[in-house]
Amino acid sequence: MMIKSAYIHIPFCKRRCFYCDFPITVLGDNSGNSYSLWQQEYVDFLCQEIIATPSENTSSLDTIFFGGGTPSLLAVEGLAKILSTLNQHFGINSNAEISLEIDPATFDLTKLKQYQKLGVNRVSLGVQAFQDNLLEICGRVHRIADINQATDWIHQAGFDNWSLDLISGLPHQTLEDWLESLESSIELQPKHLSCYDLVLESVTAFGKKYAEGDNPLPPSEMTAQMYCLASEKLREAGYNHYEISNYGKQGYECRHNQVYWHNEFYHGFGMGSASYSENKRFTRPRTRKDYFNWVKSYQENQGIIDIPTITKNEQLLETLMLGLRLKKGVNLAQIKANFNQKIYHQILQCLDKFLENGLVIFDSVFDRLSLADPEGFLYSNTILTALFAELETQEN
Repeated sequence: MMIKSAYIHIPFCKRRCFYCDFPITVLGDNSGNSYSLWQQEYVDFLCQEIIATPSENTSSLDTIFFGGGTPSLLAVEGLAKILSTLNQHFGINSNAEISLEIDPATFDLTKLKQYQKLGVNRVSLGVQAFQDNLLEICGRVHRIADINQATDWIHQAGFDNWSLDLISGLPHQTLEDWLESLESSIELQPKHLSCYDLVLESVTAFGKKYAEGDNPLPPSEMTAQMYCLASEKLREAGYNHYEISNYGKQGYECRHNQVYWHNEFYHGFGMGSASYSENKRFTRPRTRKDYFNWVKSYQENQGIIDIPTITKNEQLLETLMLGLRLKKGVNLAQIKANFNQKIYHQILQCLDKFLENGLVIFDSVFDRLSLADPEGFLYSNTILTALFAELETQEN
């Protein structure tokens, strides 16, 4: 399987949001539009990593995703250097999807147009909420006025393909707040929306302050209502609920993220990023110093990583876990071909009770297994736990 996708981690942020556990570098007041020494050093090491990566198993890139962090804090010179390095080393297809995460109050119209000239043709706006009090509670630096300005610039720049992110289950968030955020999002007419439920990570400010079920976090019954409300309202507005947390107008589903959900190979570059290649998964160090040292070692070893290949059974479990996130689910005929007939029947037998109560759907014509929307998606962890318990010790 050839690699056709690359994820690029841009770690720079003005401050750390209270729910964030991503590997980032906080720039504070140094987070202007200038190509600072901090940015130059990071981009230099990232490009060295790209150049050191063997290219024999990579065809020209079909998708590139700049995530973070806050990639829109990266100076245009830095983005230009990274894209040029990728093109020289791997090649970039003329119709490649090149996505960039952007946050309100971190860019202007001029910068957007400069990004476009470099080939960026998809942007993802990190809105999270449409209530100033919730944005402040989350530690976000932007407010509603910044969201309105940002979306106005996106439209002025002529971005047809753009996405918007929301988070449900925030402290003090009500069902009315969530409905308002959904309706405000629909009014802005993005071609794609991502709706994530708050996850409490122990190392974050929220994780240290709250525990599951604590006030002022919405109870689980309410977050389930929020999930169902998003599915209902966005589907009514013409968005296809194509993945457990993602909605897109026809033809605007994120091509890059589908690489992950189809369990295909991809490159990752930058601190904390992950790669999947030749049935091997590995993640880079999460701090600047450790990442820079890792790149030096990577160069010395000529891009060779000494890590074990994942087992056949791990491939099976990952294929099921990732594929069942998609509305169309997993192709059981492919599972049967790649693994064996016994596994095929074990999966159906294990999920029998979920098939009976309608949480799981089996299409016998196309031999596909999927989760019902929204109820099956809500119980995805329960369903996957049952599958893993049944299959994790199998040899195939």
